[in-house]
Amino acid sequence: MKVRSGLIQMALKGDTNMSPNEITKIMTEAHIPCIEEAGKKGVQVLCMQEVFTQPYFCPSQDAKWYAAVEKIPEGPTTKLMQEYARKYNMVIVVPIYE
Repeated sequence: MKVRSGLIQMALKGDTNMSPNEITKIMTEAHIPCIEEAGKKGVQVLCMQEVFTQPYFCPSQDAKWYAAVEKIPEGPTTKLMQEYARKYNMVIVVPIYE
C-alpha cells in the first residue's frame, strides 16, 4: 500500500511585532492555497511545520505568545483544518500551541 504524503514549510508572513492573533490569521490564510493544492494532488497525509501559525517562539519564553494558545479540538485552527481534511479526505498533522 502506498501513501501519498506532503509537507508544508513556510517562512513567517508578517513580523514578530504583530499580535499573535494577527500572525495566526495571516499564516492560516497563507497555508490554505497549499492545503488545497495538496488535496487536489491526492495527498493523503499532510504535515505542517512546528507551530505553523506562529514564528518559532518557544526558545524565547516571552509571555506575549501565550495569546497564541488554542484549545483542541474546539479551537478555530483545529476546526478549520478538520473542514479541509474532510473536504480532501486526508489526514492533516496540525502542530499548534495548545
